[in-house]
Amino acid sequence: MALWNQVAKTTEKLGLDRKDTFLDEELQKPSTKQFTIQESFQVGIGAHSSSPKNDVLPQIQDQLAFQPIKMDKKTHQRLKSGKLKPEARIDLHGMTLAQAHPRLTRFILSAHGEGKRLVLVITGKGKNTDNGGPIPVRHGILRHAVPQWLAQAPLSSLVLQITQAHNRHGGGGAYYVYLRRAR
Repeated sequence: MALWNQVAKTTEKLGLDRKDTFLDEELQKPSTKQFTIQESFQVGIGAHSSSPKNDVLPQIQDQLAFQPIKMDKKTHQRLKSGKLKPEARIDLHGMTLAQAHPRLTRFILSAHGEGKRLVLVITGKGKNTDNGGPIPVRHGILRHAVPQWLAQAPLSSLVLQITQAHNRHGGGGAYYVYLRRAR
């Protein structure tokens, strides 16, 4: 306090003609606040009892499975059971994201222009590229990117439903893409 009072005496006012509300005596008064110590303190006593939710994104199969069905229910059942035959297919195996995105866009636009309704997009299951670092890497980069691309413009207006392909058409490494009718 003595040091602060010495500094305060050497300062000059900025030309404001108002009364100071800060008094040195107030700083020198002892504090009247009373602190109590809780005797029965335990770590975590006030914490919520429910376990925290894991905010990791669900697997792509789970995301697609819980999407609302936008197509005819009977057709959707035939599609999931592998009874519908795709009218066209594209294989994106071995491509990078930069190569696969324009090819997929071109393929979907041309298939829709030709009046096709069901196409098969083969991505492959992907390599396990996780090196054990602190940030986990998803298994199958194309497999996760393709549904996102199909949900973005310009393809989102053409795509009616995306589902995982039946095992006879590629299973977890392929998608059925059911297109809207051309108008």
